[in-house]
Amino acid sequence: MYMNVSDYYYDLPPERIAQHPMDPRDASRLMVLNRKTKELSHHTFRELPDFLTPGDVLVLNDTRVRPARLLGHREDTGGAVELLLLNRLEKDLWETLARPGKSARPGIRFLFGDGALTATIVAVKPDGNRLVRFSYEGVFETLLDRLGEMPLPPYIHEHLEQKERYQTVYSQEEGSAAAPTAGLHFTPALLQRLRDQGVLVVFLTLHVGLGTFRPVKALHIEEHKMHSEWYRLDAEAAKVIETARLEGRRIISVGTTTTRTLETIIRDHDRITAASGWTDIFIHPGVPFRVVDALLTNFHLPESTLIMLVAAFYGYEPTLEAYRTAVQEGYRFFSFGDAMLIHTPKPDGTDALLTRDPMNQ
Repeated sequence: MYMNVSDYYYDLPPERIAQHPMDPRDASRLMVLNRKTKELSHHTFRELPDFLTPGDVLVLNDTRVRPARLLGHREDTGGAVELLLLNRLEKDLWETLARPGKSARPGIRFLFGDGALTATIVAVKPDGNRLVRFSYEGVFETLLDRLGEMPLPPYIHEHLEQKERYQTVYSQEEGSAAAPTAGLHFTPALLQRLRDQGVLVVFLTLHVGLGTFRPVKALHIEEHKMHSEWYRLDAEAAKVIETARLEGRRIISVGTTTTRTLETIIRDHDRITAASGWTDIFIHPGVPFRVVDALLTNFHLPESTLIMLVAAFYGYEPTLEAYRTAVQEGYRFFSFGDAMLIHTPKPDGTDALLTRDPMNQ
């Protein structure tokens, strides 16, 4: 059943890791995978409407990334420090990651923006994260927007000139520590094309945590404990999705975050309904899909929970073969990289309503 972490390793030359976003966004490449026959073809992302049909429901995550990386110095010694905001616990109390950790002891104060923002270490959690209380004048979010940098993944080494390129064009609800990167390829014009051809576009929110970048350290994947992330689906979007599900129309999930949210809700409620809360669902081979019919996603890190989710949806060996093909064909990988669409087309090559596999109900 491919339950060892090492089963999800693949060779990736460093030059295949995209360091910059594609311009324009929809010029990214799109590998299209037939979920039934396992055939694949190569396209550009702006061709996505060719593979969707009227009545399909496209579900996107409208979370917005905080500029959560603060660079400053100790008030007493002037030593450099980096704080990464994780969770807001109270108005000005945050859980953070601090580097270097040795200098972030309780009572130590750090200054950012020539003192416009001051951070005092309140406590050190057992996992090493720091509780920090901020003091400032004015509005915290305004200061953060001015002083903070985007918390880019560790495999991106180049400077991001425009913060908005690490946001989707439909981002609304601020709270993520990382972007839902499958959505970075969309443009307003492309979304309008989809709507014009009868595709229903709806949104949910899942705030992506830094745990998405943490490696799976357990030898066997069933021993891995997923990080928790907060989600919300409103009643209007839930009705559109649930109606489509009951009518057998396709639900196309944009990204692993959207997929985890939808599969969490049906697991907890046995239907798609308005809901909010925390999810730590871990989808790997052997876990059934009850909502998602087609998956639009980027190419993920080796041995990550994200590639395990893709393998659960498309099959283990076909997934690894698709990744090997992507490497050979020069696709760009990870957050700023290219995308794949995994779906089931009509026999004549055009899309059709997907007949659900009863084994996945």
